[in-house]
Amino acid sequence: MATALGQQRIAGPVTRSLSGARFDHLFFPGIAWLMLVTVFVGFAPSYYLAGALRAPLPSLAIHVHAVVFSFWILLLIAQTSLTVAGRVDIHRRLGIAGFILAGSMLIVGVWAATDQLARVSRVRDPLGFYIFPLANIAAFAILIVFACRARFDSGAHKRLIVVASTALMSAPIARWHLHGFLHTRVFGFSAPVAERLSYIFILLLVAYDLLATRRVHRATVWAGAFLITFQQFALIFGRTSVWHAFAGWVQSTVRI
Repeated sequence: MATALGQQRIAGPVTRSLSGARFDHLFFPGIAWLMLVTVFVGFAPSYYLAGALRAPLPSLAIHVHAVVFSFWILLLIAQTSLTVAGRVDIHRRLGIAGFILAGSMLIVGVWAATDQLARVSRVRDPLGFYIFPLANIAAFAILIVFACRARFDSGAHKRLIVVASTALMSAPIARWHLHGFLHTRVFGFSAPVAERLSYIFILLLVAYDLLATRRVHRATVWAGAFLITFQQFALIFGRTSVWHAFAGWVQSTVRI
């Protein structure tokens, strides 16, 4: 009887885990494809449907940025698909390439944001706006580091990847065909609203956790809270004289 009770105690958690894993194979590829659609809709007019590498983008930095960040979304699709197919071995090998790609995205993201700052910008407050791409790519990089550390904890790892990728979604969302709404005021309205709309991905993750496991995963809680807090702090700090002085110094330096 003791053996039977022990088996029941072990069997319960395993069953719940398998149930969650079964739904994982539906949810995480689905959210990866939703991010792909979000990016395509945002950048199709200016990049994908404009010839991609032949698109009339303003500089080399923006071209490189577009290619590298597109590769991240494609890698996200590939990684979730490999998990569904049971090819965890290939998934782990690609994970190394993904970590290298994420590191290059940090460099390219700063380069592209600084290049935009150096050029004549149509945004109302280019010095204040400069903090948005920097904050998003910094939050992405931090979350990717923790996702790499949690690579042997599948549940935490995949949730950290989703929240990290959410940090990149405000840029395409801000370029959706909703110009009368999102671009009424570029700074103080467009970027903040786009960021808040991107939190839909976090809300989907929370809803999935509740439906699949009846509780919100700890990685969803702390990663989501970190991203939202980090972005909202950047919104406030970007309006300060300290940030404007720093961004002005960067602008004057890169224009020399």
